[in-house]
Amino acid sequence: MKLLQLTAQITLCLLFTSNRATATCPQVVSRADWDARAPVSSQTIPSLPVPYVVIHHTYLPGFCNTSQACEAAMRSMQNYHQNTQKWTDIGYNFCIGGTGQVYEGRGWDIVGTHAPNYNNRSIGICFIGDFRAELPTLEMLATAKSLIECGVERNSTSPDYKLLGHSQVRSTECPGTALLNEIKTWPHWDSLNKTNT
Repeated sequence: MKLLQLTAQITLCLLFTSNRATATCPQVVSRADWDARAPVSSQTIPSLPVPYVVIHHTYLPGFCNTSQACEAAMRSMQNYHQNTQKWTDIGYNFCIGGTGQVYEGRGWDIVGTHAPNYNNRSIGICFIGDFRAELPTLEMLATAKSLIECGVERNSTSPDYKLLGHSQVRSTECPGTALLNEIKTWPHWDSLNKTNT
């Protein structure tokens, strides 16, 4: 009888764990839904899972807190990246708006243009807004953590990934002092010693 109860408990635990594993991935607003233009070209990340997640903020466009404003911010970024920067597409893999909604940039497993020397071995996640002095909303922060876990679950991001702020790999204020100080408290944050790169 005890063996039967133990077996039932283990089965329930496994079912609960497997349901949680698939429930982590946040809903993503697709490129079609925010009216993205087609990329000029794209390249699949050569080796998965990637060992790095790089966090950014947009600075401009500024903070958005409605679907309409965030979709407009995505189009603005894509236009700037393609027309002015002459990149093949919006630079980031994903962006997070003020309501905590995720917007698909290049998406999973596609090389971004967001962190020189790390593009083909990282996922770039950008918070829409200026986070030099203020933090993103709690919803945005929670969504970013869920998105990172989603990448681990789908084998796009290594389970022992290193979390970096953009300013750690390039001379820039991005992702902003407040946001950088926040991600320094998250699991997997890495100080990026030269021996790690």
